Amino acid sequence: MGAINEAFYISHGSPILAIDEPQQSEPARQFLKSWREKVFTQRPKAILLVSGHWQTDEPTVSGVDVWEALYDYHGNFPESMRQLKYPAPGAPDVATKVNQLLVSAGFNSVLEDKKRGLDHGSWIPLLLMYPDADIPVCLLSVQTHKNGEHHYNVGKALASLKEEGVLIVASGTTVHNLSTIHSDGTVSPWAIEFDEWLEKTLLDGRHEDVNNYEEKAPHAKMAHPRPNHFYPLHIALGAAGEEAKAEVIHRSWDYGTVSYTSYKFTTVSS
Repeated sequence: MGAINEAFYISHGSPILAIDEPQQSEPARQFLKSWREKVFTQRPKAILLVSGHWQTDEPTVSGVDVWEALYDYHGNFPESMRQLKYPAPGAPDVATKVNQLLVSAGFNSVLEDKKRGLDHGSWIPLLLMYPDADIPVCLLSVQTHKNGEHHYNVGKALASLKEEGVLIVASGTTVHNLSTIHSDGTVSPWAIEFDEWLEKTLLDGRHEDVNNYEEKAPHAKMAHPRPNHFYPLHIALGAAGEEAKAEVIHRSWDYGTVSYTSYKFTTVSS
């Protein structure tokens, strides 16, 4: 449980990932299931998970003692999914530290929540990544009325958590426009163009362009009509630092416009 040098952005995609049945998203499911063996073998002290499905006016951190899963998805999903649980312990000590770090960095209003459960963008990937549910988890919200730079600065403020063995995982979806999904087996060209722009921009280290993606990226509004699934990436990137090395650790597609592209951001010592 030593210091951690990486922060991650994962695409959680469809809730159907949680169950074991044939599906278009099987490659993403297998990627998350291989997490401990192939992606990140170190056991963290705790996990700070940034959720695109928790949206608040001000940065808010969870202080619960034990987690309950929220079945906060819509659609025709199997009833068996509601039998799935993720009773991981909370991490109130991490919540306290997050609050302290953000206030010290100049975020004047930081709130703590002790009632909310784990949304599906949190517990479903965690169920695949850490199925034993034995690692303490702290949840952090996003602010959709603010911009990428705000979330990047949140990440910068929290970078020292990695030195204490806290794994920072940001959960969103790299391309997320459910109004454009289709099942003809193709991927929409505009979605590919955004996805490729993001990869090149991250690998080139152009963090400012990522922060200003709405002006810089092709088809930004198509890729993210609402920014809640994208802002977690900015927090993970900020937590890794200005010289972070970006690496694509998974890429697959679902329904033509849902990108599961996921990234590792490794801190580079100056």
